[in-house]
Amino acid sequence: MLSLNNIKPARGATHRKKRVGCGESSGHGKTSGRGHKGQKARSGGSIRLGFEGGQMPLLRRIPKRGFTSTFKKVWGTVNLRDLEQYDAGTVIDEAFLRSKGYVDGRVDGVKILGDGSFSKKLTVRVQAVSASAREKIEKAGGTIEILPAYRTAAAAE
Repeated sequence: MLSLNNIKPARGATHRKKRVGCGESSGHGKTSGRGHKGQKARSGGSIRLGFEGGQMPLLRRIPKRGFTSTFKKVWGTVNLRDLEQYDAGTVIDEAFLRSKGYVDGRVDGVKILGDGSFSKKLTVRVQAVSASAREKIEKAGGTIEILPAYRTAAAAE
C-alpha cells in the first residue's frame, strides 16, 4: 500500500552525487574531471561572456552608429478620419482613444493629425493638435483643450 512514509522516486530518477577530488578510486580523482592544466582547469578560471581568447571581440569589431536621445517624445497619433464615426458631443481623450484601440503602449502624449474630412462637433482633450486638425475641428464647431505633455525636458533633467 502506498502512503507518505513509503513513497519513493521512480527507478532511475535519482543519481548519486558526483564526489570529485576524493581519491583515485572515486573515478573523479586527481584532476576532478577538469583535464590537465589550462585556464579551465584553474580555480576561478571561467571565461567571461564575449571573450574570444585575446582576439578582438565581435562586439568591438563591428561599427557602431547613431545614438538614442533620452529626451525624445513618443506620441500616440490619431487622424481625424478615425474620429469622424463618433457621435457629436463625444469627449475625445486618451482614455477614450485607448479603449477604442487607437493608442497603446507607453506614450508621452496624444496628438491629433488632420488627415481626412471632419464634420462632427467633438470635444478634444489631448496633448497636441496639428494646425490642419485644429482648423477642421474648430470649423465643425468642436472645442480643443490642450493638456500638458507627461514628460518634458525639464522633468527629465
